[in-house]
Amino acid sequence: MSLLRALRILWVFGRYRLDTLLPRESMPLLVRVFIFCLPLRWLSSARANEGRRLRLALEHLGPVFIKFGQILSTRRDLLPADMADELAFLQDRVAPFPGASAQAIVEAQLGQSVDELFARFDLEPLASASIAQVHSALLFDGQEVVVKVIRPGIERTIRKDLGVMKLLARLLRLSADGKRLRPLEVVEEFERTIIDELDLLREGANAATLRRNTLADGELYIPLVHWQYTRKQVLVLERIYGTPISDIAALSAAQIDFKVLAERGVRIFFTQVFRDSFFHADMHPGNVFVDTSIPAEPKYIGIDCGIVGSLSQEDQNYLAQNLLAFFNRDYHLVAQLHVESGWVPATTRVNEFEAAIRSVCEPIFERPISEISFGLLLVRLFQTARRFDMTVQPQLVLLQKTLLNIEGLGRQLYPQLDLWQTAKPFLETWVKEQVGPKRLLKAIAQHGPGWLAKAPLMPDLVHDALVQLRRLGATEERQQSQITALLSVQRRQGRAAVRRLIALLVLVAGLWFTPLELLFSGLSVGQWLLLASAALALLWP
Repeated sequence: MSLLRALRILWVFGRYRLDTLLPRESMPLLVRVFIFCLPLRWLSSARANEGRRLRLALEHLGPVFIKFGQILSTRRDLLPADMADELAFLQDRVAPFPGASAQAIVEAQLGQSVDELFARFDLEPLASASIAQVHSALLFDGQEVVVKVIRPGIERTIRKDLGVMKLLARLLRLSADGKRLRPLEVVEEFERTIIDELDLLREGANAATLRRNTLADGELYIPLVHWQYTRKQVLVLERIYGTPISDIAALSAAQIDFKVLAERGVRIFFTQVFRDSFFHADMHPGNVFVDTSIPAEPKYIGIDCGIVGSLSQEDQNYLAQNLLAFFNRDYHLVAQLHVESGWVPATTRVNEFEAAIRSVCEPIFERPISEISFGLLLVRLFQTARRFDMTVQPQLVLLQKTLLNIEGLGRQLYPQLDLWQTAKPFLETWVKEQVGPKRLLKAIAQHGPGWLAKAPLMPDLVHDALVQLRRLGATEERQQSQITALLSVQRRQGRAAVRRLIALLVLVAGLWFTPLELLFSGLSVGQWLLLASAALALLWP
């Protein structure tokens, strides 16, 4: 970390009075004295609320800190709601880098000049963000594409800023509340996310998977990846044309059916989570467009697939059952499912956890069902479960973030959206399929050929397994015999040690208390026998 960067961060820290965000009374004395002595702390006053000052400070520090704030805004299990809301307004207001630099990166990565690669390559960028920027281009076969290029030098900047963040996280961890907030773990989670975004091959693979999963459904369109032009720092995609999801006026002018559009968004989310177990986890308005060519059947267009989430079969099952149990107000089942899934420790008292969940959920369910927020329900659940030592897994945080985005978009499009009415039939059908005959038939169809291929080998495998078990049994018996013998030796050695100790004490006492002139002439036969026995016991192996 350069001294200049460190001084700049300290200046911003004091300028926006971020010291008010720290639990000063629980910080070490040395840290409190350092904060107290910051000059700008005395020159600046904390006028705005804490969330706004934190947002402005992150914007001032640049792209990496902005990205961190965007991801931090999804951790509503850690932040106050008003601060998370303020951080959600963070946008990538980053000046574009020169088109000539982008061209140089493309040529270095692909090993050819842009004139050989494209019929046209526009040096003026279409858009610029903290990690990359996008240029339009034309292939020789007439296809319009966009070329995404990683910002030059950004990895070095990210590594430096991550070092600063980790240092601040370690300082925050020294506070009394540091263990609960887990600041270092949050920064490390951000590090994994942002480093993954630097690999455009990974983003291309995510886009290709999402496209393959959803293309046949006809409700979401993911642009085609042109793999022959894609490298780690360059991604070439089919260019799409659509109306931004946030442009309500343009969607209204196109006479879009907003109810259909909102309900499709919910179905797309639950399909990706439960059917495909692979969901786009960065569905903010800037990444979502609408194909308005058929107003009665509007189609979503999704871009920027750098962040995706996935749930295991167990997480899918427990999440679906949890959501169903929530809306049936079966809080005991919710608590039991959390314990069974390992989301909270097995030692958790189910009745106490059930009472805590009930106290959170009952006020929510007093509202009309169409006003209940799925996403906020999960947030409150995670906040409650944290009191019972629940560690929120990254895939659940991504799920929560995506659900909040989808819900926000849906209600912005169609305020009367009843998320539960749209989702409940899907969830009930999915749960039944996991335990019913369909699931068994699907498993047989999926694994049957493999089972049949292995069937001729089964007798030999069973025979080998039994032989191995017999050998293991013999080995275990031999090891047990050796352990028994070793214990026996240890017991004998222990008894011998005690015997020698007693004999030594007797011999020393006899010699110590016998006058020297009587040692060879005045001892009785019995005394001699006692001393001789002690000496013999001492020397006996």
